[in-house]
Amino acid sequence: MHCPSWLGFRRMEVMARHRSHSVAFKRQMAEALIAGETRHALSKRHDISRQLIRIWVGKFEAGALDEDAQAADLIQEYEAKIAALKRMAGRQALELELLRGALKHGPRPRSATTSVVTGSPASPPPGDAS
Repeated sequence: MHCPSWLGFRRMEVMARHRSHSVAFKRQMAEALIAGETRHALSKRHDISRQLIRIWVGKFEAGALDEDAQAADLIQEYEAKIAALKRMAGRQALELELLRGALKHGPRPRSATTSVVTGSPASPPPGDAS
């Protein structure tokens, strides 16, 4: 049975909605809720689930969204960038080695007897007495 094409698009849309939020944003949402704003209003305004806001408030009240946690987020972000740069440098080093090897073992002159394209050396035309 063939699924309608719009189902695939909906699935991609749902997958694309996954995003991460900074500790500062989570703390801001928790503080807004504690100050009296409703989860429903926060959820609508920021397009996040009410359950997620509830989780953030719990973490905020437990002290998990303090400045140390924010610093840990920043460190994790930097570590991810460093890892990506290391992968890129590794790929470039490999490419460089391959190119150096290609230059070192570059094309060699072909002899006339081994060339597939030209074949054997041409014989002089008949009647040439040289």
